Amino acid sequence: MNPPSIHVRAFITWLAIFPLVSLGFVTIVPAMGEAHPLLKVFVLTLVVVPLAVYLVVPNLMKAFMKVSGRK
Repeated sequence: MNPPSIHVRAFITWLAIFPLVSLGFVTIVPAMGEAHPLLKVFVLTLVVVPLAVYLVVPNLMKAFMKVSGRK
């Protein structure tokens, strides 16, 4: 079967990234105190990107495929 459209994939990616960044913003960033803003962003992305790429997006994609009847 064909993979989901680029628009669906973009939405699924956003659906994974937004909560991870939000959670990181209220937990990781404040825990870093007065660290430089670029260091905070670096650490936040160091956590968010692998979680999104290896865990959240694949699971959301599987759920989408199952719900849409594509698999």
